[in-house]
Amino acid sequence: MRSALHCSLLFLAVIAALVVPLSVKATGGPAADRSTDRSIQLFLARDDGGHSYRAARRLEAENGDRRGWMEAITEFAPPASFRYEITAEGGSGYIRSKVLRGILDGEREAIVEGDMHRTEFSTANYIFELTGLGDDGLAKVDVKPRRQDHVLVIGTMFLRPSGGELVRLEGRLAKNPSFWVRNVKVVRTYDRIHDVVVPVTLDSSAQLRLFGPATLHVSYSYLEIDGRPVSGLQASRQ
Repeated sequence: MRSALHCSLLFLAVIAALVVPLSVKATGGPAADRSTDRSIQLFLARDDGGHSYRAARRLEAENGDRRGWMEAITEFAPPASFRYEITAEGGSGYIRSKVLRGILDGEREAIVEGDMHRTEFSTANYIFELTGLGDDGLAKVDVKPRRQDHVLVIGTMFLRPSGGELVRLEGRLAKNPSFWVRNVKVVRTYDRIHDVVVPVTLDSSAQLRLFGPATLHVSYSYLEIDGRPVSGLQASRQ
């Protein structure tokens, strides 16, 4: 049973890290539909994935009576360099070592191996369909994966119509990652800093067979983007 819990939590951690790349890279390519709404066209024309950054990150996970948290400084440099340094941690040692560190190690592995293209919001991976404007003025776009894959999301993107900037993603994984992990839901929010769209929070929940619900929360505070310091206001805005 302990082995099953180990596999469940570690797999959830890796999936949470791979659901959406740390920086957004949306590419339309020649297959983009000319009839696509303007906001989607603008979104697909953006490329926010090739920027270096340095950021503080806080990760928190919970499953039953197990709770743990970790703070780390993370650095990315294109095309495939990612490193992290843990600065503080507390709570369950199992959660910290098997889940939270697993997120950072899983992200590093995906970046180094060049596997992030599988999660990109591109016409190769998704079908995009505008469904209208929300009360907040954001364009609501349904995203439908072109294949069943546990690193793709079925859900809704919320875009700024004027520039096609991604503000929020809500959905669930297109495929359960394993027998032990099911119904993985994801909510991720984004912000524009130095004209680059980057994620600022990630909330994920899943149902683990035999062990009940598990949750994950990650927040990002950017210190530098492309070598440019981020102001105190931007760095603390979460």
